[in-house]
Amino acid sequence: MAPHTEQLTRPAVRLAGLTRSFGGRTVLDGIDLELPAGQFTALLGHSGSGKSTLLRAIAGLDHGVAGGGRLTAPERVSVVFQDSRLLPWRRVLDNVLLGTDGKDAAERGRAALAEVGLKGRERAWPGELSGGESQRAALARSLVREPELLLADEPFGALDALTRIRMHALLRDLWQRHRPSVLLVTHDVDEAIVLADRVLVLDRGRIGLDLTIDRPHPRSYREPVLGEYRERLLAALGVTEDHQ
Repeated sequence: MAPHTEQLTRPAVRLAGLTRSFGGRTVLDGIDLELPAGQFTALLGHSGSGKSTLLRAIAGLDHGVAGGGRLTAPERVSVVFQDSRLLPWRRVLDNVLLGTDGKDAAERGRAALAEVGLKGRERAWPGELSGGESQRAALARSLVREPELLLADEPFGALDALTRIRMHALLRDLWQRHRPSVLLVTHDVDEAIVLADRVLVLDRGRIGLDLTIDRPHPRSYREPVLGEYRERLLAALGVTEDHQ
């Protein structure tokens, strides 16, 4: 299922001339980019290419960006990191509710946990959760804020292969149900192709490739047609058959 056409006419994120340097080294070099509302976008790039820097800038966590300097993003933004960042001294539901308020907050927190398959684990301690369960709790914490934009920084990179596949299906289902804009930072080409409808490749501080994945959801890693997208993305990353 693809986002509604009318929803995609509104940009959720707009960047113009976005630049970021560290110690005299330019990591983001005048990036111009629009992310339509409701679109699932993946961002690929080599280690150190600036993927996480771009995500942090959009999240409002990096105030050192410069340039033409226009950066607009929705008011309600949630971020999911590779580490679930659950506070070990708070129970799961309390972690999900961090920073929220309102009379119905606890009810929304329980509903979010149920959506990610953690119903009945509200009173568990983070140390009692598996890696996959911890990331499910992190997703619930992001959902309870009803974000217009969900930023995910390699959220499945530390999980085993089978758990990662299950988390892919969960994230896709949550996106289709709630329709936030999603920007997923990943180093996994196959993950990007299976989940996203648009894949960006960051190269030398600029967007080197902007590729639309024109295939319906759900997708399977085994679909032969996805191999064509994989080859284009690997080529943009400078990976040839000799390096695989």
